[in-house]
Amino acid sequence: MKSNERRSDCPISLSLDIFGDRWSLLIVRELMLYETRTYGDFTKSEEKIATNILANRLQILEENGIIVKLPYPDNKVKGLYKLSPKGVDLIPALIEIALWGDKYLSNSTESSPFLKEVKKNKPKFLKNIMEKLCKDDKVN
Repeated sequence: MKSNERRSDCPISLSLDIFGDRWSLLIVRELMLYETRTYGDFTKSEEKIATNILANRLQILEENGIIVKLPYPDNKVKGLYKLSPKGVDLIPALIEIALWGDKYLSNSTESSPFLKEVKKNKPKFLKNIMEKLCKDDKVN
């Protein structure tokens, strides 16, 4: 949503305009867990996102500075997506949403591998994952 189309200046409303659909935070999750992904990688996620929706959400996230699209090594047609520093800043909120969903909504008796790590030591997990995802930006 463009800034002149804002419903209000409420930070929650503004944030939801960018990543408040059912797919955008799943894209962020993939980039959090796997650092970089190609378009094809996203199509293989267990949630089975439709290609037209995927293309739209990638475009919205890129336009809003949540992700960046890099050239794929040795292939000018393919792109490689990764979280921007702005996207990395979403990780603590995403972790809290995941913990809430695990506590109240999950039918599984066992947490995902990354949530097991979070539950062991959330501050350490957040520090490690955010440093890992930001390391490339500090080098460049």
